[in-house]
Formats: sequence, C-alpha cells, structure tokens
Amino acid sequence: MDKELIIRSSSDFVDFALLKDGKLIELHKDEEDNNFAVGDVFIAKIRKAVPGLNAAFVNVGYEKDAFLHYHDLGPKLPSLLKFVKRVSTGKHTDFLLKNFQFEKDIDKDGSIADALKSNQSLLVQIVKEPISTKGPRLSSELSIAGRYIVLVPFSDRISISQKIESKEEKDRLKRLVKSITPKGFGVIVRTVAEGKKVAELDTDLQNLLGRWTAMCRKLHKAPHPSKVLGEMNKASSILRDIFNDSFSSIVVDDEELYMQIKDYVHQIAPKKESIVKHYQNGVPIFEKYGIERQIKTSFGRTVSMAKGAYIVIEHTEALHVIDVNSGNRSNKEKNQEDTALEVNLISATEIARQLRLRDMGGIIVVDFIDMSKAENRKKLYNHLRDEMKDDKAKHKILPPSKFGLIQITRQRVRPERNIETKEENPDGSGDEIEAPIKVVQRIQQDMERIFKKDYKKVTLNTHPFIAAFLTKGFPSLRSKWFLEHKKWVKVMPRDAYTYLEYHFFDKNGDKID
Repeated sequence: MDKELIIRSSSDFVDFALLKDGKLIELHKDEEDNNFAVGDVFIAKIRKAVPGLNAAFVNVGYEKDAFLHYHDLGPKLPSLLKFVKRVSTGKHTDFLLKNFQFEKDIDKDGSIADALKSNQSLLVQIVKEPISTKGPRLSSELSIAGRYIVLVPFSDRISISQKIESKEEKDRLKRLVKSITPKGFGVIVRTVAEGKKVAELDTDLQNLLGRWTAMCRKLHKAPHPSKVLGEMNKASSILRDIFNDSFSSIVVDDEELYMQIKDYVHQIAPKKESIVKHYQNGVPIFEKYGIERQIKTSFGRTVSMAKGAYIVIEHTEALHVIDVNSGNRSNKEKNQEDTALEVNLISATEIARQLRLRDMGGIIVVDFIDMSKAENRKKLYNHLRDEMKDDKAKHKILPPSKFGLIQITRQRVRPERNIETKEENPDGSGDEIEAPIKVVQRIQQDMERIFKKDYKKVTLNTHPFIAAFLTKGFPSLRSKWFLEHKKWVKVMPRDAYTYLEYHFFDKNGDKID
C-alpha cells in the first residue's frame, strides 16, 4: 500500500490530496482566512452562562458566540482560572506549574452557574469549527498535539493509545513518559510512538512545553478575545497526524512550501526526507496525478463504482442518507444473494472513502441491498469496519438492522467538503450539466457491459466534443479500449445530439439498450 501526498499551492489557499494506491482518499484545503481551526487556543471572556443548557456562550471574535458546555470545562477549571488570572496580571511567571498551587476539582455533575461568571477571562480551545449557523464549539481542557505525544496542562494522567495492542509496549511507554513529564502536566501517548526511544519522546515533549511557555508569555498583554496559540500550518499538521512508513512520495508545486515540508520531514523522519519532491512540470500538478478527474467524479450526488454499481448520497439537516444500487448489471453465473453481497462489499469500500473524502460527520444511514443470509450481513459489517479503521475521525458503526440499514456516527469537527461538480451548459441556456468527464466515465462503464455481451460490431454516436475527446491523441481512449478488450469501437459524431447524449448501435444499426 503506497500513500502519496500531493500539494497544490496558490496565493490564497493550499490544497492537500492524499492518495492511496493512486486513489484519492482525503482532500484538505488550508485557507488563509480560517481563524478558527480545530486546536487553536484563545484568551476570551465569558459572555454569559445559561443554566438551562448547562453551558456558557463565549466571545472568541467570531460573528456568533462560541459554545462551551459544562462537560467540556475539564475537572481542573478552578486551577486554570486562577492560573490565567495570575499570569495575566503578571503575578505568576513560572509557566511550568511545578510550584503552582492547584485548586479543588469541580464536580463532574455540577452547574455552569457555579463554575463560571460573566466577564471572566478563560483559555479555551476550538474542538469544532463553525458549521452552518452555529459558532465554534469550545473546551477549556487544553491539549497541545505533537508527533508522538499530546501534552495536557493541569493534569497528572498518562494515557496510552488504545491502538497499541502490546501490554509490554504500553507499560514501557508509560514508564518512559512518566519519567520525563514535569509536574502539573499530563500526557497522551499517540499510536506512532510505538517502538520509539525515550530521547525521541523527550524531544517532542520539550517542543510542546516550549509552545506552552510561548503561549503563556502572550497572556500578560493579550487583548480579549485573541488567538494565543495557533495550530501548526496545515502541511505540518497533516504530516504530524498521518505520516508513516507507507508514504512513498510527497510532491509540492511551490518552492517555499517544499523547503518547509522537507525541513519538517527531516525532523520527524530523516530517512524519508528524499521522498519530498519539488514539482516543476508545466502540466498542473492535480492534472498530472489524475486528482482533478477524481474530484469531478467523486463529489456529485451520484458516485459510480466498479461493475456498474453506484451509490446516491443525500444530505438533510439531521443526517446523511446513502443508497446502494446494483445498476443494470446482470451475472447469470451468480444468484441474487451473491450479486447483492458483491455490490454491497464494493459499496462499503467506496462509502468509507467518501466519508473521509467529503469529511462527512454526524449520523449517516446506509441502505445496502437486502441480503437474506446472516453470514453475508456479518461479512458486510466486518468489511465496512475494516475499511474504516484507518479513519482518524472518531466513529461508531452499528450492525445491520432487520431492514438492511447500517447506521454510522462520525465525529464532525469542521464543515463538510462540498465541491460543485456541475458546470454551466455551453449552449448559453443558463442550465447546469454534469462535467463532461462524468459522461465519459458513464460511456466507459456502458462499453464494458456491452463488450461482455459479445457484440461483433459496436458503433457509438455522441456529440462532436465527446467524440473528439474519445478519439484524439495517442493513445486515445478508443485505442485503450481496443488494447484491453480486443474490439474496435466506431465513434460517430452527431451534431444534433446534446452534450450529454450518446447511444450505442450494433452491426445492424439497432440501438443497444
């Protein structure tokens, strides 16, 4: 399994495309005007506590107040409030907490009115970006993420990633981290720390303590509200969270960003520095790696898959609904149950990809094709779980219901990626049509089904623009069909056809459905 990170830079934003064996699985955009990213820490004032919601509204500078629930305050809230007050007034200059006198923890089932008052200064962290009509969601239980560990101020807990299965390795990491962690700080050990030496963990810890100290120095003169600790730039944060030995290349089209990423990879994985490459070809980088084409065919309402199957994705205010369809495929060698299982397994793989690609969150209901055998339903459920195990977002999958529905909850921390794949109709009518590349994709899928039926001669009638796309260049798409299927397709341009219209005909001139 090869992973590639392709990075496209422009003056206003940077696009990051993560490919797995050449297939697009994640797409991120880093925009300069995103001032409320997950992980950012603000010094802010409580605007008002609302006992009915057991939450407080906080002014962090966004057009709508941010939301801070009592359960997101953290048990050490009184200690944090005291620390912020003393540091802001200049009375406390030792930011490492070893000499700081901690206060009593708050009650886990207490009231927001007892914990916070209007106009109090508080450090808060973005845990969910503004989505739709809602402001950011906050937590006052701060954490600063590094490569191998996450630093948690005002804590004494050492936690190890559940994905590290070996008990001996968990015990080793816990012992090492405990020996280097200063008083007043807790640590969460990340999965990538498995097998690492104490020196590597300590370097990461010291870097995080340096970021904490630099943030605290800002508090004395910081206006309210203001950002006092920003997440790393998107390139570094993506590499920090997903980079591992399975990466085969990181390709960047901007020289300055290339140097930054090369330096960062040198810090976290010196042996992998050579995989960072500066792209200088005249062809746009997303075109070169086939990403633009995949975006066009992956973000519409309908997503086509192998063997004629497709899924339909619908969005409502409350949830996302995905419908699985087998298409007009038929296989006489297989019965209905086997066909349903095959389509469902293909769809489960694509759905797992779509959730990551679009960053869909909340409740997702999938209507798979009904299967009568319990072992097939279990096979589908296990397959979907395996396909989603690499998904970094927290998620839960329920077994199929008796109606064949599978329900998924997936953590939503930022707005869903929504890319418009329709284009303006060139005829000037003002209508929108599917991107031409999707028409070509459908033609190819129909062509493969026709080849299986053993027609001796096939003619394709289509709009002149589409006909030219299929036949021009070397090797043309038509030539590739011939090399793969050993059958030549005659392509006839038809001026009377609309842009999206096409039909197949057999040797007698009869239309093939």
